[in-house]
Amino acid sequence: MPYVLVIRHKVEDYARWKTAFDEGIAMRKAGGEKSYRIFHTDDDPNNLVLLFEWDNLDNARKYLKSEILREAMQQAGVSKEVDISLLEEVEKESV
Repeated sequence: MPYVLVIRHKVEDYARWKTAFDEGIAMRKAGGEKSYRIFHTDDDPNNLVLLFEWDNLDNARKYLKSEILREAMQQAGVSKEVDISLLEEVEKESV
């Protein structure tokens, strides 16, 4: 069953943030990340919503609590206001 980690935050500069984000791909994958999607709001390219599919909720929680993540977010210019949700998929239908 897919587990989704949803993160909403603002960044100072998308290009700077994306470079740091890409540098963490191997670490996230080793921690259980299966895929990700990046969205921004239609009026602000620095206002991001990230959707991650994770192998299980325990691994997603470990990732969220890691010091490496906190340091990477600070270095990447992420604002202090971060909204995080862990979701478990109940149903999916393609139309």
